[in-house]
Amino acid sequence: MSTSVDEAIDDATERGWKPGPVVGLIHAVVLGEVDGWHEFYMERDQHVSRSEYLRLMPSTIMSMQMQAHGFHGPAMAVGAMCASGNAAMLTAKMWLDAGVCSDVVVVATDLSGTPGNIRHFVDLGVLFVDRPPFEACRPFQTDSLGFLAGEASVAFVLSRQPEPAYLKVLGGAMTHDGFHAASINPDHAEIRRCFEFAVADARINPADVQYLNAHGPGTAQCDAVEASMLDSMFPEAHGVFSVKPLTGHCQGAASAVELAAACRAFETGVIPAPRAVAPGHPRLLSGPTPRKPGIMLKSSIGIGGHNSVLALEDV
Repeated sequence: MSTSVDEAIDDATERGWKPGPVVGLIHAVVLGEVDGWHEFYMERDQHVSRSEYLRLMPSTIMSMQMQAHGFHGPAMAVGAMCASGNAAMLTAKMWLDAGVCSDVVVVATDLSGTPGNIRHFVDLGVLFVDRPPFEACRPFQTDSLGFLAGEASVAFVLSRQPEPAYLKVLGGAMTHDGFHAASINPDHAEIRRCFEFAVADARINPADVQYLNAHGPGTAQCDAVEASMLDSMFPEAHGVFSVKPLTGHCQGAASAVELAAACRAFETGVIPAPRAVAPGHPRLLSGPTPRKPGIMLKSSIGIGGHNSVLALEDV
């Protein structure tokens, strides 16, 4: 987390960003210091020094970053499972819109891929560890099984200063299924409402949406619902893609990794879509694809019912 924040700030500074008077920090995180807490309980019998114990606190890493960079705005953590990155970006935008901050550093971190955690996702039937990525994970294609695991920490600087930006966050929305601990409500009502709210919040016309940067984990439930939203709400959109086969599913950092891919697409003009390996959705992008100007939606669906959508546009 520390390194990704440093790199994001360095990148923003090189592009011309100058910190405003009130810089905040939001850390999107779900399970936190997994290895450290395992050692605390299972190997050290809770006998650690005061400094070692403080390092386990989720506030410590944020405090260290605020100290290191001289920031004094609000700092907090958010967690919405796989949708945590989107949740953090929406929270940061609210801070900016409300005048709480001049700038916000948003970072999403997930290093929870321990054998125990991976084993249980395998038991749930969605994560695969015994086959190549393109054999298991084929978002919006036939014979897709699910996803492979990934870990990441990804950071961004969200600011009112437009010049150095990769892209503009127009708005977005979150809803919750309130249905099941692991399954999507088959009526898709709350996911649809999330897309509708995001379009309304961003003040865009659905016909202006060119791309859906999907959650797209390659599971039957998620791929079906996002394909349904694309077909019914955005029939004129140019295409859909998911970078899960390239990055793995980075859990609490998943949508942040995929948002970083969007930043690259807006900067370079090329969407880093994975190649299609099987018959799939007619608007599925296959391989690196020139990006048409227009709005990109970034959807993320977290286990337990967390739905989120961001609307992104050229600066």
